[in-house]
Amino acid sequence: MAMGAQLIIIRGNSASGKTTTAQQLQLALQPAATLLIPQDVVRRDMLHAPDKSGNLALALIRDLAEFGRQNCRYVILEGILKKSVYGEMLQDISATFATPPLVYYFDLSFAETVRRHATQANASSFGRVELTQWWQAHDQLETEHERLFTSAETLAQRVRLILADLGV
Repeated sequence: MAMGAQLIIIRGNSASGKTTTAQQLQLALQPAATLLIPQDVVRRDMLHAPDKSGNLALALIRDLAEFGRQNCRYVILEGILKKSVYGEMLQDISATFATPPLVYYFDLSFAETVRRHATQANASSFGRVELTQWWQAHDQLETEHERLFTSAETLAQRVRLILADLGV
């Protein structure tokens, strides 16, 4: 059982860079002691659940986070994680960890997320219309431990900043 597991929440709009950041962070940490929970995998790939209040992903994400809290050193929860749908769950999960979570939100312009999406492997799977439908401007959780990422930071800078926040 891991004592003092640390919860790291990485949120933001589609194509903002959160998945890549979470994956690189996991590699930089002790990968075998780090549980990465991607919201898209849980909600869309595993459960095929709609992204609305009460969806089945909420319960499974809670269970996975609890497993990570008990068995891992780090738990990284990554996804769009809209405040209106996931905010209460994120607060509940955070309260189960001994230390406050580290929370990061990608606060990018819509134009920047469209630009970043065009460079991704799945760029032809969906486009501007879907990005517009999913867009949530400034959807911060507004917790005392939330940091904002902008388009100014590189991937390496984001990972270094989170590692520094972790004291690693």
